[in-house]
Amino acid sequence: MIEIVGASRWYGQVIGINDVTCSIPTGLTALLGQNGAGKSTLIKLITGQLKPTTGAVSVFGRNPFACSEVLQNIGYCPETDSFYEEMTGRQFVSLMARLSRVPINDLASAVQYALEQVQMVERADTVIASYSKGMRQRIKVAQAIVHDPKLLILDEPLNGLDPLGRRQLMSLMKDYANKGRAIVVSSHILYEVEQMTQHILLLHRGRLLAKGDIREIRALIDQHPHRIRLETENARKIGPRILELDSVLAVQYDRRDPRVLELETAAPEEFYSQLGDLVLAADQEVSHLSSPDNNLESVFGYLVQG
Repeated sequence: MIEIVGASRWYGQVIGINDVTCSIPTGLTALLGQNGAGKSTLIKLITGQLKPTTGAVSVFGRNPFACSEVLQNIGYCPETDSFYEEMTGRQFVSLMARLSRVPINDLASAVQYALEQVQMVERADTVIASYSKGMRQRIKVAQAIVHDPKLLILDEPLNGLDPLGRRQLMSLMKDYANKGRAIVVSSHILYEVEQMTQHILLLHRGRLLAKGDIREIRALIDQHPHRIRLETENARKIGPRILELDSVLAVQYDRRDPRVLELETAAPEEFYSQLGDLVLAADQEVSHLSSPDNNLESVFGYLVQG
């Protein structure tokens, strides 16, 4: 659905993206990268807002720049807000639907359906100026899907949403992907991406650093000691038991909090499978378990070092 061949975009002496080649099929693809990695530039090339300085971008087999036939089949949710604040949510989604050529006879039902999909029916007739960040995100998604596009581009769509809102939006994106649509989601939060899709494009300093199945990227992480943070009733009591496990390389206690320890393992899956029995044997409750390596910054760090 999307083909990018040797595409570069320069802003004077500043690199937006540099020699990127990839294809994006139907289904859900996550576009990952830190701030300044080139995600927004790539999105603007795909949505026809920019021309590549060199190379080519093709969407539905055509150049998307200033091509109305391509653009009317794209739904775009930008990261930044740009609303008519005095409008209600329903008025705004209706306006964007008309700009996307939704037939007038279908307008009301299309708008209502989009509002239902993002759980904004109850607040749809209040002015956008009164909306919270989460409600603004929902309305932006509503206007992106109101014309039932074949390609959906969402730039950091989960920002500002509460946990329930994030789950609802991720479910919506999965449903669209299962209908044979193409969805590109930009994000910098790895654990949220893992809940949505296994297919990623990983940008770093304007270059495409990695692409494909996210499990391949995680495999690269697991070549390094994997850090896991654990919070329990008494870290020093359970720590020696953890250190006895073959999968654990080291244990470090938090001097400021006696409940917290951090361990290193070269076999995280093995450790997780052993943890339940260990906790039962130690007769301690684990109140929190997380991994400092479960974020995009760590992924980039390992890849760049490698």
